[in-house]
This record gives sequence, C-alpha cells and structure tokens, in this order.
Amino acid sequence: MSDNAAGRFFEYLNWLLNPFHGLKTTEVYDLIGTTSLTEHRLYLNLGYWRDVATIDEASEALALLVAKRGGMGAGDVVLDCGYGFGDQDILWTGSMKLARIVGLNITRSQVERARKNVADAGLERLIDLREGSATEMPIANESVDLVVSLESAFHYRTREDFFREAYRVLRPGGRLVTADIVPTKNSDNPFRRLEQWISWSLVAGKFNIPPENYYLIPSYSNKLSGAGFVNIDITSIRDDVYAPLHEYLSKDQSFVNKLPPVAMIMAKSALRRSAASVYAGLDYILSYAEKPGKSEDGQVLHAQAKG
Repeated sequence: MSDNAAGRFFEYLNWLLNPFHGLKTTEVYDLIGTTSLTEHRLYLNLGYWRDVATIDEASEALALLVAKRGGMGAGDVVLDCGYGFGDQDILWTGSMKLARIVGLNITRSQVERARKNVADAGLERLIDLREGSATEMPIANESVDLVVSLESAFHYRTREDFFREAYRVLRPGGRLVTADIVPTKNSDNPFRRLEQWISWSLVAGKFNIPPENYYLIPSYSNKLSGAGFVNIDITSIRDDVYAPLHEYLSKDQSFVNKLPPVAMIMAKSALRRSAASVYAGLDYILSYAEKPGKSEDGQVLHAQAKG
C-alpha cells in the first residue's frame, strides 16, 4: 500500500470510528470520492423507490420527481445547488428542453469530474457547472426560473441562508424545490426516542449537518415563509426512500462489498437491523415554494402560503 493510499485508509477509518473526529462537507465528499450506490452513473442520492427495481432507476426517479415537482420545463433557466457529479443535470437537459442549467458546488473534486461528464455528453453549451456556495451565490438577482437542491441542503451553513439567496436569484413567480433530510418527530416511547437520537446523530455527525439545520417540517415551512416564499408545500416521502433502499441493499450487497473493510463491516451490521431502526431519526421531504409574482404595474403579488 502506498503512503497516499495508507493515509486515505486511516482517514476513512478515523472518520467512521472516531466520534470526536468530524470532517467538513468538502472533506467528506473528497474522502468518499466516486464511491456511488449506482452501477452505471455517479448519482449520490438515496433514490425514490416507487415502481422501480434498481438503485440506478431509483436515483434517476428521484431526480425526475424533483424536476416534476418544481415544474421544470421548456425554456427554464435552472440553478442546481449541490449537483454532485452532474448526472441529474445531464438527465434534465436531455428530457426537459431547458434553456440552460447553472450549477453550484463547493467540492472541487466533484466539480472537475462533473464538468468532464458534461463535456463527454456534449452539453457544455447548456450546462454551466461552477465552483461556488449555495449560501453566497455568485448569481445575479432575479435571473433564474427554478432553484433545485437535490439531497444537499441539509449541509448548508445555513439552510436559511440558502433560502434567502434562492429568493434573491429567482425571478418573480420562480420556484424552489428541495429533496432534503430532516429529523423525525420525537416518539413518546423513550426507547424509540433513544433510537431516533442515535440514528440522527450518526448521520448528522458523519455527514456534517450543522445544528442550525436540526428542525422538523413545520419549522422548515416557517423558515421558507420567513425568506419570503409563498405557496409552500412539504411532503414526507421517507416511506418511498429508506425502507426500500434498505431492502435492496440487503438483497444485493455488491455495493457494500466494494467498501473498505471497516465500512463494509459496519454497513453489513446495519443491514442486519430493521430499516425502522436504522432510519428511525430521519425524515425525507420533498419541498416546494414560490417567489411571489408581479402584477402588470410591477407590484409584488402576495399569495396565501400553504404549509
């Protein structure tokens, strides 16, 4: 084993096993690299498992669900925050007839690989993937139709800053859609509540979810409203994410077997437990909100929020 490989292995080990060792978001994804659940793409999302059979299909289905919920369509300028390796952008561009997609991502290794994927697909004219922050967007005011964050907003410091920036860059009548992870409501059962705390703490600790983002769906809605959004709709889709993913990985352990030894042991241990236990503290939401439009005389139209 080379010195570089040995160093990476021990960093991986320290990340997994040391409860006092946290990594920045960029460091987490640099460490994970191109280790992806999917076989044919590099999707990093957990998938939407209604009417699909494989992780590749589920990951694509989640990207398409987000696009549909956001009303993504012909002529839209889309801002994709936290685009990973760009697979969803390639998918959307090929199926939605968009004007263009601008992407923001703070992990340089992902930016470089995503740009290569876009170039290989011949879509550089339509997809502009940038290195930049979703909480300090290098994007002009009122310049995009739809802002998307697919399984990344829980990382942002903070999600509220992201909401404010999304509101700023959206045109009047523009939309914001997120697929996001939040905690579940505490159970009245103390043993179940402990299980929820362990479940959430493991994910939040290892994947750098800041404490400022620990809140439930009602608070999520309030924070969107506080940023100025209206027509807010938030739906939990956890039953179509966690349990079927757990079942799939339990049956097909080809991905698990590719992991480094300690990670593989931990993953197999988790798969021997029930999905209800492993994901006890995790909700998974699909969130939609709109920036108010303007009337013919330029006045902002205020709609009644639905939360």
